[in-house]
Amino acid sequence: MSNFGFQGSDEDPDKKKDQGGDGTPGGFGFGGEGFDPAALGQMLTQFGQMLSGMGTAGAGGANAGPVNYELATQLARQQIGTISPISSGKSEAVADAAHLAELWLDGSTTLPAGASKTVAWTPGDWLDNTIDRWKRLCDPVAEQISSMWTAGLPPEAQQVAGPMMGMLTQMGGMAFGSQLGQALGQLSKEVLTSTDIGIPLGPSGVAALLPDAIAGFSEGLEQPEREVLVFLAAREAAHQRLYSHVPWLRQRVLATVEEYARGIRMDFSAIEEAASGLDPASLTDPSKIEEILQQGAFEPQTTPEQKFALERLETLLALVEGWVETVVTDALGERLPGAGALSETIRRRRASGGPAEQTFATLVGLELRPRKVREASELWRRLTTAAGIDGRDGVWAHPDLLPVSSDLDDPASFIDGIVGGGSSDFDDPMAQLEATEAQERSDRENKRQDGENKRQDGEDKA
Repeated sequence: MSNFGFQGSDEDPDKKKDQGGDGTPGGFGFGGEGFDPAALGQMLTQFGQMLSGMGTAGAGGANAGPVNYELATQLARQQIGTISPISSGKSEAVADAAHLAELWLDGSTTLPAGASKTVAWTPGDWLDNTIDRWKRLCDPVAEQISSMWTAGLPPEAQQVAGPMMGMLTQMGGMAFGSQLGQALGQLSKEVLTSTDIGIPLGPSGVAALLPDAIAGFSEGLEQPEREVLVFLAAREAAHQRLYSHVPWLRQRVLATVEEYARGIRMDFSAIEEAASGLDPASLTDPSKIEEILQQGAFEPQTTPEQKFALERLETLLALVEGWVETVVTDALGERLPGAGALSETIRRRRASGGPAEQTFATLVGLELRPRKVREASELWRRLTTAAGIDGRDGVWAHPDLLPVSSDLDDPASFIDGIVGGGSSDFDDPMAQLEATEAQERSDRENKRQDGENKRQDGEDKA
């Protein structure tokens, strides 16, 4: 078997790639007649040369985790380049647009304002204020992949490969950090608000718009830039209201990303095949490392667990996006003539995979496109008509009350289940939930009591 990027001591060319010298499956990164400690020394030397060739920035210490965020930040700042500060005029325009949007939203939702302040960000501000959230999103995937390197080793190799694993972790951390830095540097110049992908990337209670990117987005549109600014401010404010006053929502979205990461699996046979013909000297060149990673053998394999988590996440984000679209349309529809056209532009941008979606797919491995936004918007619109604003917003009281994916295809059934013969059954969703939980507790107690009675009957007969 060929080693990962290194020639091992296997002298028999007829041996199968996936077997060690004794015919048993070989471990990833080791080959030949069982585990050869001498090969480990050679690998450590070559890993050291590779790391040295990649540079010393962030190569050790506190940055030796699954993602080297110091390297990522450095690369992102290099790509952003010189940043001009936000002028007072642009800051005032953002503040005025946000204030107007909040006033109009008050009549379209029961959820109060969620942002304590609205700010205008430069690309550098966006990077500084969202990097912590990217850590939460990227770490689960990076940690899962990093743990697979160790899992791919035979038991005897795992016992002595500690130093090599440390270097491999650094290599992976730098690879992830390099990819993250390049992506965030580009994204920082294109993102419009802090909630472009439906996930709040900025600090809690802070609504943010990026006026330079909005100006670029407005070019070619028929609507005046000020109307575009008010429209995007309303979307940002609606997202902030939802995430601030639905306490479980933010955690549920992030937990679903982590659930997706736990389902990641890798095909080590494909990795070994890709690595079989590599020249060890080439690993001192970072561009060669990137070329290797782009061959496809290192991409995680889709699993049923991931598909389930992805469906849940897509449905949840579609519900968020559909609710925001419905609320913003109700608030701005008669006040902003171009609101409908702007909603369609944003919808198409999301569906085709805008810069934020593409970055998320690259970094986290998720095709983060809420594919059923139209269906979700239609459900929320019809629910507003049937149950009123209170009934519609009350669905967010608990995750168990939310529509599931099949409900987006059949909204009539979901709405009928909510309103029944009228909206009174849904006036207090928490009371409805408490009644359901009480019934479940009663059922469990009855089953427990039945079991106790049967046991007692058996003892009496004995």
